[in-house]
Amino acid sequence: MPQDPLPSTQSAVLAIEAMAARHGRSVRTSHDIGRDQTFAGLVGGDGGGSDELAAIPHEALVEISGPPEVTVRLFVHDDAVVTVDTIAFDVPRDSVPAFLNSVWTGLVHLRQRVFPPSCTMIVTVPGEPSYREAVTLYTLTPWLAGRLR
Repeated sequence: MPQDPLPSTQSAVLAIEAMAARHGRSVRTSHDIGRDQTFAGLVGGDGGGSDELAAIPHEALVEISGPPEVTVRLFVHDDAVVTVDTIAFDVPRDSVPAFLNSVWTGLVHLRQRVFPPSCTMIVTVPGEPSYREAVTLYTLTPWLAGRLR
């Protein structure tokens, strides 16, 4: 299932807030807009103002109530880091709403192996490859433990 493109950070924030509202979650968003010292020399404009505004970076941190507790960090260049109960996933910005929907509809499980000992959190997003991240004993929360297979 192809995802709708989210061309800007603001459009991604609105899509995340809409998905959270659909699942009855409260959202707190903080925006980081402007140039910092590392970005200042990378983008120039013609001084007319139109190119200058397009070059201002916009990042956002979206905190969503749980369980599970979820934070989404949206970066400038179509990147996002979604953290689900301390487990961080690199997700393309366009796929973040579908990823969150999968988390909240139960398409998450933990696969545990005895030998070699390991535990992996798997989030299945319909129409996309599964997202997988390692889980350690120290990051295992009660919500994650409920998804062990």
